Amino acid sequence: MPSACDPVIEDIEDMVSSADPTPHERQSARKNIIPRAKKKKELNNEELQADSVIPGMQKIWMKTWGCSHNNSDGEYMAGQLAASGYKMTDNPTEADLWLLNSCTVKNPAEDHFRNSIKKAQEQDKKVVVAGCVPQAQPRMDYLKGLSIIGVQQIDRVVEVVDEAVKGHSVRLLGQKKEGGRRLGGARLDLPKIRKNPLIEIISINTGCLNACTYCKTKHARGDLASYPIEELVERARQSFQEGVCEIWLTSEDTGAYGRDIGTDLPTLLWRLVEQIPDGAMLRLGMTNPPYILEHLEEMAKILNHPRVYGFLHVPVQSASDSVLMDMKREYCIDDFKRVVDFLKDRVPGVTIATDIICGFPGETEEDFQETLELVKLYRFPSLFINQFYPRPGTPAAKMEQVPAQVKKQRTRELSQLFHSYNPYDHKVGERQRVLVTEESFDAQYYVAHNKFYEQVLVPKKVEFKGKMIEVEIYEAGKHFMKGRPVEDSKPFNPSIAAPLQKGEVSGLMQEHSIHTAGGSSSILIGWFSVDREALKKLGIGLAVAAAILAFVVEKLY
Repeated sequence: MPSACDPVIEDIEDMVSSADPTPHERQSARKNIIPRAKKKKELNNEELQADSVIPGMQKIWMKTWGCSHNNSDGEYMAGQLAASGYKMTDNPTEADLWLLNSCTVKNPAEDHFRNSIKKAQEQDKKVVVAGCVPQAQPRMDYLKGLSIIGVQQIDRVVEVVDEAVKGHSVRLLGQKKEGGRRLGGARLDLPKIRKNPLIEIISINTGCLNACTYCKTKHARGDLASYPIEELVERARQSFQEGVCEIWLTSEDTGAYGRDIGTDLPTLLWRLVEQIPDGAMLRLGMTNPPYILEHLEEMAKILNHPRVYGFLHVPVQSASDSVLMDMKREYCIDDFKRVVDFLKDRVPGVTIATDIICGFPGETEEDFQETLELVKLYRFPSLFINQFYPRPGTPAAKMEQVPAQVKKQRTRELSQLFHSYNPYDHKVGERQRVLVTEESFDAQYYVAHNKFYEQVLVPKKVEFKGKMIEVEIYEAGKHFMKGRPVEDSKPFNPSIAAPLQKGEVSGLMQEHSIHTAGGSSSILIGWFSVDREALKKLGIGLAVAAAILAFVVEKLY
């Protein structure tokens, strides 16, 4: 007889009918439910029938590796779990279950993921895995018996965690489709817990149109699938209503947005700009050269907009046309230079970030020297240097490899070149307007960004957090500047609402104040009226009360 994790049953969809209601539909159906209390006599001598483990009461620790798209997925999963009653914790030791959200771009990231699974098992923790690694390679030995959430199934994380808590193993790896067309992924209006309450990460599409020979992410995220403009605009609008002051757009290739649904990136950006409050900012995500070439004029106009960072991440990977051809990057080095030169000319001060892979199969010393010359020419202020790692199942893994010591040497040489120049020295003495959104790693400063998304460290004063302030640059380092507030300027608040508290669930339920004839005040949570003072006496917050009510309705009805 097949076991619970037998490969014959690959997916929970094999056991659940497609006609069954989705979690979103079940949530909506609660509006039509009127809870009725059982009569006391019905409870006399009644024996409680329940599983020994009741899902929804456990503590969950989540770890996310990788890109901002993965981080957004993680925020959505945390939000849904918290809304369902689970408690998210920052302490892995006290957690009952570990939710591990993986990245498949590099070997080290997957190694950390695999080691975390082993560590969890050694500590007898329940484990659920998500992200690109299990989506791309669900049959890996170290994933056997584990529950998996596919990258397009994050809206069903509660179902998977419920089953894992009870000791069952289920796998959700299907693709979301509508009318035969692949969708961008889960709904954008799901509950989420933002890692930073001031920053909303919005995935505008998933997958890409390329077939790069080194890329494993394509195996997980698939071909391009874009979200409709209206859904993205609504998500941005909701975010600003929750106190967000900065939006990041993310995907595997933002430049390709809309090609599958008859629109394009500039059209989306102009619609989003309409939603951005004065003083708030929009940051564009990574775009590959082939698609941005078609929109250079419009992109320059958008990057010059006062509420859009003059920043663009355009990966070049190599300055050798021969290597680019082997990578199947679908552009030549002159295409990349055309993008950079055009934007530098039309958007004065623009920051261009790029990526380079050292030691790709077949890369000669001459090829590598061309890459060094490109970095010397543009002196990129932000450069992501990656030593090539052959990813299993990719064409590049089967090519003749550059010796490990040569890859290390080239990586070291490029890193030395990158650290030989300081891109911000000439900005000392400038006055800049910066948006303060984060705390520095050492907790000594707040982190702000100027119009060109250059990092500026400012004094850690609570009144600066989430505000646009004017500073004078008095020091410059390799990756940052330091600014002191200008005395005669006042912080400007771009938020149209108070930000959510750290750990608070976004978009869970609306709260409305109700005043009765007697003057008492209560809160409407979902469709239940709850006395505010009663909650206060019990020491129960609104989010907890909402989660309890949702849990009770789910279990009883």
